[in-house]
Amino acid sequence: MNRAEQGISKYLGEDCLRYLQTVRIGIAGTGGLGSNCAMHLVRSGFKQFTIADFDTIEESNLNRQFYFMEQLGKSKVEALCENLKSINPDLDITAHKAAVSRENVHELFDSCDVIIEAFDDPTAKKAMVEAFLSTGKLLVTASGMGGAGNTDEIKTRKIRDSFYIVGDMKTECNEETPPFSPRVAICAAKQSDIVLSHYMNKFQEDK
Repeated sequence: MNRAEQGISKYLGEDCLRYLQTVRIGIAGTGGLGSNCAMHLVRSGFKQFTIADFDTIEESNLNRQFYFMEQLGKSKVEALCENLKSINPDLDITAHKAAVSRENVHELFDSCDVIIEAFDDPTAKKAMVEAFLSTGKLLVTASGMGGAGNTDEIKTRKIRDSFYIVGDMKTECNEETPPFSPRVAICAAKQSDIVLSHYMNKFQEDK
């Protein structure tokens, strides 16, 4: 274990950490949700990731996404790899600079145990759910996180044993309710907490 993993293992224990490191997590979209969710999951001990996004970093992203000023103009997936490896340099990350679509979603994410849906577009969200709902993979989506205040309305809803939705289910990100860091980060943290708690429970069950 490297020094980062040694620190994390103080909270998880070595056996649990090594168990979490066998899980491959797919993150579809690396903006406010995806980038922060990935950061939380790395800090939680997970080590294997597949990430996909076609976008580059803009000034308007810096208010809520896990990127920095010197990365402006850079591919999000490339920058996210750098930032995550600054936490744990031994991560196994497969990065796809590509738009996720119905045509390529299985090619990109079929090897993953977990799917994190982190899109802005409702059509893309729907496509992810339809693609993976019946696969048995842990599927974690989000809906409703715009604006500021009323953070207690951001809930975790368990739809099935392997399907969760996080958000207030109503507040879209638009001109009236922009995507601000606190509510977006809360959603991202809740998404990552679902994954962590799911696999910590599985570890206890499998012991």
